[in-house]
Amino acid sequence: MQWFEEWFDTPYYHILYKNHDYQEAEDFLNLLTDYVNLEKNSKIIDLACGKGRHSVYLNKLGYDVLGLDLSEQSIRFDKQFETETLKFQVHDMRNKIESEHVDAVFNLFTSFGYFETEEEDRSVFQSVSDVLKDEGYFVLDFLNSDYVKNGIVPNSSIERENITFNIQKHIENDFIIKEIDFEDQGKKFHFFERVKLTSPEKILKFAEDFGFELIQRWGDYQLNEFVEKSSQRCINLFKCQKSEDGSVKTSSIPLPISI
Repeated sequence: MQWFEEWFDTPYYHILYKNHDYQEAEDFLNLLTDYVNLEKNSKIIDLACGKGRHSVYLNKLGYDVLGLDLSEQSIRFDKQFETETLKFQVHDMRNKIESEHVDAVFNLFTSFGYFETEEEDRSVFQSVSDVLKDEGYFVLDFLNSDYVKNGIVPNSSIERENITFNIQKHIENDFIIKEIDFEDQGKKFHFFERVKLTSPEKILKFAEDFGFELIQRWGDYQLNEFVEKSSQRCINLFKCQKSEDGSVKTSSIPLPISI
């Protein structure tokens, strides 16, 4: 079992990150959907949807939403929100998405970069390209690798629900490693997160190989301009370009890998 399969499926992951700013997320989605100008009832996939907060809000904005996540626990939680226009399924983003073609795929709040190999990273772009309509949009919201490298805080503690999470961060072989130690009900726990510090240039190369055109790149959730050294985020808006036969418009597309 890989780290994200274990950690994301525990209640402690959700306790640690329970204080995410919902208003910031909703404001960001308002700005993003206004910029992209998707018509109401457009079909959107929320890829790596977690506990569904973005999926639910996108649905409230009038979109037909499919939320996908690897965590069975999260999807069981999300099922309570399902309607005719909001569905949730367990899915590994490296694998082909079984869905009709959609207008947009959103991958938000650093839900990329977890995998060991470049082939696995590329398989994400393949699965997204396969499920998008011609001129459909792919939003990849990732950390800014330069900002992380320059601003790493090695040690910190966060208290949530009477649990003190002790966090250590370091960079190893172009991965940002977060070690998470805590104690609950007399038992000690250790988990870690490992995210590849993929550069904006590498992300663009992946995208172009699978027929995506970079439309815009922002540096924060207010959609301000991306500045390589100082922006906290690297939010990429891509458009999928396909030929009449449905294939992507690129000279060489690597075959998808099996996971």
